[in-house]
This record gives sequence, structure tokens and C-alpha cells, in this order.
Amino acid sequence: MAAAFTIYRDTVRPEWVDYNGHLRDAFYMLIYSLATDAFMDRIGLDDATRRARHRTIYTLEAHVNFLREMKEGAPLRIDAQVLARDAKRVHLYMEMFEGETSEPVSASEQMLLHIDSSSEPKSAAFDEDVAGRIAALCSDAPAARYAGRVIGLPARSSAAADPA
Repeated sequence: MAAAFTIYRDTVRPEWVDYNGHLRDAFYMLIYSLATDAFMDRIGLDDATRRARHRTIYTLEAHVNFLREMKEGAPLRIDAQVLARDAKRVHLYMEMFEGETSEPVSASEQMLLHIDSSSEPKSAAFDEDVAGRIAALCSDAPAARYAGRVIGLPARSSAAADPA
């Protein structure tokens, strides 16, 4: 079974930077989206195959953790890990790194759904060759650090609640 693999590389572009000189939060998701496109190519769902077979992938859910800032011009890489899969879905985990560093600046996990786009889009089992490539990428590595996190405030007792 495979561990994490590098799926995408880029540089923080000037148009991606906000008024603080940091990579704008929306562009983290754009970068993860581009990395998901690269993942599709890697599993055999490149543009030509998507068109020929009328198959694609939709993102059902995505979570992004912002861990450290990225500045304009910084090289970035995305490492990916397939956490789980079934006949129609892939649970993909990705971490963004500045250059070749080992501590992530961001992490994202996504639930992806395979779609038959020949008429009305509907979910479909992966074709056998694609399913085989996904299976080969499934990881038995240690649990992804930032996967499965839940957003929310801790429960507060009524005595500690704000009066207003």
C-alpha cells in the first residue's frame, strides 16, 4: 500500500495574495482543487478519458485547516493520501507545504464522488482500471494529522454563558 505522494506543485502567485501579504484563504481551496485535478489524472480520469467515458468526479465535502501563512512567491507542494474508498467514493487527504519543508502550512480532506455524466449526472461505480489505481494509492500509513476534525465551539455551562 502507498503512503503520501506528491500530487501538485506551484508558486504563490501575486493575484492570490491578500492585503496582509498572505495567501488569501479562498486560494488555498483553489490550490487543493487543482491538486484534485492532478489526482484525477493520476487515477486515469484525465480530460480525454473523462470525455470518452462520460465520467468525472464531484467534490461532496471539503475541509481546510489553515496552519501557517504563505507569502507571495513561495514555492508550494501538495502531498496526497487516499484514506478510504468504496465503489463510488474516495476520501482524499492533502497537506500543503512550503517548498520541501516537512511541516504543513495547511491541510484539507475531501470526499469525492464518481459521476456518470452521460446524461443527467448520477453517481456511478469507478471503472475497473480506475478503481485499481485508487486501490493502489490507498494508504496504510499512520492516521492523517488533521483528518476528521470537527468545527465548533466547546460546550459551555449555563453559569459560564455570556449574559448578553
